[in-house]
Amino acid sequence: QVQLVESGGGLVQAGGSLRVSCAASGRTFGSYVMGWFRQAPGKERESVAAISRLGWSTNYADSVKGRFTISRDNAKSTVYLQMNSLKPEDTAVYYCAASRGAVVTTRLVEYDYWGQGTQVTVSS
Repeated sequence: QVQLVESGGGLVQAGGSLRVSCAASGRTFGSYVMGWFRQAPGKERESVAAISRLGWSTNYADSVKGRFTISRDNAKSTVYLQMNSLKPEDTAVYYCAASRGAVVTTRLVEYDYWGQGTQVTVSS
């Protein structure tokens, strides 16, 4: 079992940057593939980015490629999402999730543990 707590959300103007973090409990953080997802009002939850257990492989949604960067620090049991050139359409609740599988997947059903989410609002 792992518990995930997101932080770092907030209000930012379009074109700005924000970094959200997700701290995990437990000593086995390095055994999980980690992902970031988001859900805007009235929309389904969607994948944003995912990262392999050691951080060597990443996967991004087309809508964020070149703007967002996922990274992890296994010594700190934390995964990050650096968001640059933010757009109003990036406004959503951002969730981190942990998968016990080995694949750097963007499929929601592959993730076993979820955080409570952090709100990111981008004003125009």
